[in-house]
Amino acid sequence: MTDDFFRNRLDQMIDLRHPLAVLAKRMPWQEIEASLAQRWVRQVKAGKKIEDLDLFGPVSVVAGGGTSNAGRPRLPTRLMVALLYLKHAFNESDEDVIQRWGETPTWQYFSGNEYFEHQWPCDPTQLGRFRKALGEEGVEELLARTMQVAVTLKLIAKKELTRVIVDSTVQEKAITHPTDSKLLETARAKVVEEAKAAGIELKQTHAKEGRELRFKSGRYAHARQFKRMRKAIKRQRTIVAKLQREVSRKMSTLSQAVQEALGVTLDKAKRLVAQTASRKAVDNRAKLYSWHAPEVECISKGKSRNPYEFGVKVGLAMTLKGNLIVGARSFPGNPYDGHTMHEQIEQSTILMQYLGVKPEVVYADLGYRGVDKDNPDIEIKHRGKDKRLTDKERRLLKRRQAIEPIIGHLKADHRMDRCHLKGSEGDALHAVLCAAGYNIRWLLRMIAKKGLGLLLCLLQAAGLTALFEKLAKIISLTRLENSDQRWALA
Repeated sequence: MTDDFFRNRLDQMIDLRHPLAVLAKRMPWQEIEASLAQRWVRQVKAGKKIEDLDLFGPVSVVAGGGTSNAGRPRLPTRLMVALLYLKHAFNESDEDVIQRWGETPTWQYFSGNEYFEHQWPCDPTQLGRFRKALGEEGVEELLARTMQVAVTLKLIAKKELTRVIVDSTVQEKAITHPTDSKLLETARAKVVEEAKAAGIELKQTHAKEGRELRFKSGRYAHARQFKRMRKAIKRQRTIVAKLQREVSRKMSTLSQAVQEALGVTLDKAKRLVAQTASRKAVDNRAKLYSWHAPEVECISKGKSRNPYEFGVKVGLAMTLKGNLIVGARSFPGNPYDGHTMHEQIEQSTILMQYLGVKPEVVYADLGYRGVDKDNPDIEIKHRGKDKRLTDKERRLLKRRQAIEPIIGHLKADHRMDRCHLKGSEGDALHAVLCAAGYNIRWLLRMIAKKGLGLLLCLLQAAGLTALFEKLAKIISLTRLENSDQRWALA
């Protein structure tokens, strides 16, 4: 029997032994809500002074002050946090995770629902606003709680968190490949668009010619006719510079706010004209690789297949044994790997404060040489210290490359391959959420593995050990990408 005659209870629809159902009961939801509650407090507005006139003369009135109780109530914090976890754990977009949530009872049970609802929990745009409201500290809290659950369920020993592997990768931005021709055509279109919005009449927009020049430069580059390609790009530079000068002359009659908005657009256009005319950086300013994402950097990783990647450098820290991620952080400015060590270990130490431990030994590659003085409390092990390492430390150092497939899984299975969030803040949020999604999938695998261990104990008591060993071998040999399918087979 159900409490509501017209709706089905989720705990009667699903298998409560499913790893996601087990994890739903083990996650510290109350602690997560309590730690994030301070971010939802309504801020008191100072209000705006308005000059008014009454029977006794002029008077100042403050409008819009205080707090307002109007508006729609907030959605449950557990629901929104669970949607973020599920999004990155199962590699879904904002729209897809909302739609799939309405079709999956197990996901609704994980989110705290009691009854099945065949509808969207919220609009996809609300998930983006919630993510922005969390901020970097909020998403780091979500990552720290996954580590806490792993230790609480004894899926990993607490002492394993003292030995970590640190490495860096590139989180690419969702931009097109930046060529000079594409950037100049974008600059021309944006200058024309902003000028029309400000009410400036241009003599000529060069729309048709700019479009043809972009196509020409692409065809000439494909045919390896670089002299003709450079001639087409030179003409594009001339057009952008001409439009930029014309708008600068005619913007003097506009208001101050409009001039400031146009100034940002014209400054970007000027930077693109200068950088496409020279191979080196101009005025010691970084090159602009995308109009809508000026924070993007060109990072060379030495890969033959993909020599340059456009995005931001991300540092990762994971346990030496167990493959649990204990830190993820973006580093704008493309710093040297060794210079990111201190901040990366500092983040991991903060995330482990609930557990009462901190990293003590770090295993890294040769990119982290020469930073021992900057990290006096940490023992750094790498191949450059081979003569000073013991035999046990050399064996443990061989596990350093275990972080490489973890990086591959983060990019292929947890959305780190392309970041669609805006700005440097979006890069930071995305990196931490990808790590949190990886840890959720890690917890599901370990819960299923622990469940199989309990089944082994029961079968041993019943004298069916041989049958279980054959079953475990079949499961291990079966390559199923979905953890739900593996659990169903088990």
